[in-house]
Amino acid sequence: MKNFFQIESDFENSRLDRWFRKNVSDVPQSLIEKNIRKGNIKVNNIKKKGSYKLKLSDKISIFNIKFIKNKNKKKTIKYKATNKELLFSSSIFIEDNENFVVINKPAGIPVQSGTKSIRNLMDILRDTPEFNNCSPFSVHRLDKETTGILIVAKNRKYAQLFTSLFRIRKIHKVYLGVVLGRMSKKKGTLRNELLTYEGKKVIKSNAITHYSVLNDNYNYSLLKLSPETGRKHQIRKQLLIHGNPILGDSKYRLSNNTVKKKNVLMLHAFKINFSINNIKYSFTAKPSDYFEKTINEKYLKTF
Repeated sequence: MKNFFQIESDFENSRLDRWFRKNVSDVPQSLIEKNIRKGNIKVNNIKKKGSYKLKLSDKISIFNIKFIKNKNKKKTIKYKATNKELLFSSSIFIEDNENFVVINKPAGIPVQSGTKSIRNLMDILRDTPEFNNCSPFSVHRLDKETTGILIVAKNRKYAQLFTSLFRIRKIHKVYLGVVLGRMSKKKGTLRNELLTYEGKKVIKSNAITHYSVLNDNYNYSLLKLSPETGRKHQIRKQLLIHGNPILGDSKYRLSNNTVKKKNVLMLHAFKINFSINNIKYSFTAKPSDYFEKTINEKYLKTF
C-alpha cells in the first residue's frame, strides 16, 4: 500500500478524516481517530486532528494501520442511465464550463438517490459528455417534483466554494409558483418557525421568504418567491402555513384539496445570481411547457 500522499487542488480545504476515507480506505471513523492519536497518520510529519483542513501540497504519511472492513457501511448502487435519458439530458444544460454546469432540472427525478428509488440526476449526469473526465458534485438540491435552475460542480474545489456561498447567503434564487387563492398582500415577507424531525428529536428553524404577486384571480395566484434562508421544503411549507399551498403539491396541501395522480407541482426555480472572483453570474431557466400551459388554463397572465 502507498504510504505517502501529496494533496492536490481537488482536495484543498477537505477534512483529513474525509480525505482518508475517500482516498485510502473507507474504514470506520473510530479507526481513523485511533490511528491519528497513535501517530500512524501524520500531515507534514506532524500529528493533526481528523478535522484538520488540508492545504495544497500537504504531505500525508501513513504507517502501521491494520485495515478492517466497515461492516456498517451500506453498499452504494449507482444508477445506469439509459440511452434515452442521455439523449434528453443534452437539452437541459444552460451553462457548461470547466468548473461547473447549470441545468434546467426536469420534474419527476431526485437530485440524488434515496431509499425509494436509485434513479437520480447525479448518476445520469456522470455519464454525459459534459462530465467526461470529471465527476458531478451536488452543491444544493431541488425537490423531486420541482423544476428549474440547478448548479452542479465539476470538481471538489468548486463544490466547496458553492457550499460556502450558499451557507453565507451569497447565492440568490428566484422561484415562480402558482398557489391556491389570493395572497393577503401583493408583496411581503413570510416568516415562520419550521419543524423537522430526526427520530424523536424536534429541530426548529427560522424560515424567511420574500414574495410578490405577479398576477392573480379569485382562485389562483402566480408568485415570484425569493427565499432568504434555505430550509428543507421551505417554500412549500410556508405557503401552506399561510393558507396558499402550491398547486399540485400532494404533500403540503389543504385537507379538503383532493389529490390527483397526474398532479404536477407548480414550483419552478427560475433565476439564480452569484459572484465568483468579482465575476457576476446570472442564469434563468425557462419553465416547462406544462407550467406555462397551466398558467394559461388558470387565466393567469404570463410573466
